[in-house]
Amino acid sequence: MEEDTDFRVRFSSLCFITDHVGFHGTIKSSPSDFVVTEIDEQGQLVNKATNEWISKVLPEPNNFAKKTKLDFQNLSFKEGSNQEVNIVTGCSYDDQNLTDIKTDESASEKEVMEKNDGTSKGKEEKVDVLGNLLDEKTNELLNHFACDIKEKWNSKTELIGSSPEFSLGRILDKNQRAILHSAVRQKFPFLITVGKNSEIVVKPNLEYKELCHLVSEEEAFDFFKYLDARKENSKFTFKPDTNKDHRKAVHHFVNKKFGNLVETKSFPELSYNAGNPNVAITVRFREKTHKHRKRSLFECRDQKVIYTGEELMVHQRIVWRYWDIYKSKNKEKDQAFTLRKENLEMFEALGFLAIKLGVIPSDFSYAGLKDKKAITYQAMVVRKVTPERLKNIEKEIEKKRMNVFNIRSVDDSLRLGQLKGNHFDITIRNLRNQINDSSNLRERILEAIENVKNKGFVNYYGPQRFGMGRKVHTDQIGLALLKSEMVEAVKLFLTPEDLDDPVNRAKKYFLQTEDAKGTLSLMPEFKVRERALLESLHRFGMTEEGCIQAWFSFPHSMRIFYVHAYSSKIWNEAVSYRFATYGSRVVEGDLVSLDEDVDDEHFTNSKVHLVTEEEESANTYAIHQVVLPVLGYNIQYPKNKIGQWYQEILSRDGLQTCRFKVPTLKLNVPGCYRQILKHPRNVSYQLMEEHETDVKTEGSHVDEATLSLLLSFDLDASCYATVCLREIMKHDF
Repeated sequence: MEEDTDFRVRFSSLCFITDHVGFHGTIKSSPSDFVVTEIDEQGQLVNKATNEWISKVLPEPNNFAKKTKLDFQNLSFKEGSNQEVNIVTGCSYDDQNLTDIKTDESASEKEVMEKNDGTSKGKEEKVDVLGNLLDEKTNELLNHFACDIKEKWNSKTELIGSSPEFSLGRILDKNQRAILHSAVRQKFPFLITVGKNSEIVVKPNLEYKELCHLVSEEEAFDFFKYLDARKENSKFTFKPDTNKDHRKAVHHFVNKKFGNLVETKSFPELSYNAGNPNVAITVRFREKTHKHRKRSLFECRDQKVIYTGEELMVHQRIVWRYWDIYKSKNKEKDQAFTLRKENLEMFEALGFLAIKLGVIPSDFSYAGLKDKKAITYQAMVVRKVTPERLKNIEKEIEKKRMNVFNIRSVDDSLRLGQLKGNHFDITIRNLRNQINDSSNLRERILEAIENVKNKGFVNYYGPQRFGMGRKVHTDQIGLALLKSEMVEAVKLFLTPEDLDDPVNRAKKYFLQTEDAKGTLSLMPEFKVRERALLESLHRFGMTEEGCIQAWFSFPHSMRIFYVHAYSSKIWNEAVSYRFATYGSRVVEGDLVSLDEDVDDEHFTNSKVHLVTEEEESANTYAIHQVVLPVLGYNIQYPKNKIGQWYQEILSRDGLQTCRFKVPTLKLNVPGCYRQILKHPRNVSYQLMEEHETDVKTEGSHVDEATLSLLLSFDLDASCYATVCLREIMKHDF
């Protein structure tokens, strides 16, 4: 495709942070000159053979499962118990500790069956999950933290400043993190837990405190335990209440805070005075949460059973033991693998893989997007596919310059940003001095690399974030989506370039006729996104609602990609304005990161600090700590000229009232913060001479040597190698 001159203008207007001269050269002469390898959360290159992954795979059922079967019909239960629970979902939690309801893996068949026969003596020992997973000091500090929060609330003392936090430390095992999250919330429902890069942070649950103004603390305590447990088909009922306005306030609170998860209804007591009825509010989980999940054999048995006393724990442990075995035996595993692709756009690769595997593009998850004109290695997870199916398509996908390896079963999908960074191996060819620079080229190259190693580079979003089209960029589509201009967004997506090829001829035909069916017959098969959108438009029509449905033909990650592109464009403009206005000084009103180890954009408002006048005078912070917000509904702006600039830009683009949510497309953009400077890590390089033979005269050969640079380095997630190279070379590509 012809070079995008419009983007060259936009990109060349961006600034530099270093003061060296730089040099010229050619990047991406071929895909093999630009090799990108993802670095996973454990710091490992994903192109290396591995037997480990994001989370542990469920254990395979052992012989114990084959020897005996649990007979649900013949279990004996005592009459008259006041505890009625469903045979599958009937686990209960102790007020103080989360009870371990699974039978220990090492328990023998005899031990379990003795419990089933009621011969087990003594009370079941309750397992203190927090005590088992946390060291003694951390557990003690957690209890102190919880007590401090409750004491301040009980004494009506307001929490001063930002919300207090307590860190449980980094827990690398995903399953242990999940257990810890639940255990803390069950023991202390007045606290919430937040995950951040494998770290669990505990904070006060302000919604719990708010509910305590409406109901008793005992009810609030039980309600939040009920929410966290998320037992299917379970209900929670508040105490009966005669005050209609008060009941209305409780309804409003629950639906406002948790309406996407639960629903509320009011029911009168069975016996009440008609003049002054007692009405109780009942809460239950919405059915849509589970409606797509297949019912299991266990769930089909809907009869209720009664337990009493010690038998409750014994039978629960037996049932859950068999339920675990059933799940591990029958669960359709997700398959993780490493994808190698060459000179192939990410979404085109996903579309081709989806067709060959018989799934849809949204069944794939990944940690980040990768360059097209490159050889890239990245981690992927696909749902509902066996390892055999992945292996069987190897020969077919090789024709599209793709390979899959490191195939293994996992429990969880990947999410965007779930990586430590990327490793780059880059060859820059045809090296030469800048115009009018007569200095030694080798010295210029060495100077440039060392300068960027020490001072870093401006952390712009790279050109691939915005697409390489000349007429329409992805950020323009994102802006249309944020303004809910769905028809306009579709037209922008299908705007042709000034090229005479099948794809652009099909797009041109569509804009002239809006004939989706006819355009489909013209659009090449490999344009998966365009064809999916056109098929949806053919079905629903080129109306506002039809275009909404058409956007749903894209997976969520692709829909939100366009909105992120707009936010990225504004961030690039903001950081240029920041350097033009204040240079490399840290000034009053700047936002700085308090976390020295930030390696991505996902850090909270509590980790961002507003620089004061005194801190500016004392040079308390360095320029590499300054961050700027990436647009969203949950960010704060700098309190200086940069914050004013953001507001002006939003007004310019018609987004002054935008909440960065597009409900019709299920897009919520919370925003984040991005460091304005980054440094490459593990930098190494080698200069290499390439000899070309130039035939001057017959029989006379003259060798001309040209320099090439082999450059390797690591970058944090969401950093762009082309931007780092731009700073090194002082040259726009």
